[in-house]
Amino acid sequence: MEGILSVTESHNGVPIRLTYERWGHIVEAHDYMAGLHDLVVETVAEPDTIVVGWSGSLIATRYYLETPITEKHLIAVYRETKPTDGFIITAFMTSKVEKVWKRGILWQRSKSIGS
Repeated sequence: MEGILSVTESHNGVPIRLTYERWGHIVEAHDYMAGLHDLVVETVAEPDTIVVGWSGSLIATRYYLETPITEKHLIAVYRETKPTDGFIITAFMTSKVEKVWKRGILWQRSKSIGS
């Protein structure tokens, strides 16, 4: 699989690709993301929430207490094209995750006692 930086499995069990081309786009648009592709992959694999995206895409969000730019929510937009394939479209960090959640939460991780 030439051009694939990483593959992870979405909450729905679909393999999701992060290509070098998409990673280049992410880092070009959000330079603070450089070196954080593992967090993007982790956000898709183990999200706190999955939100309705645009044109059939999904948005995974995950809170990180520490990032290079303080505590933030990582937003990863991805598409599941079929049960055996999908890809990451873009990713960025925000402190205003409520704006994303307003799109409609499809799934949310249940909180454990004490968290």
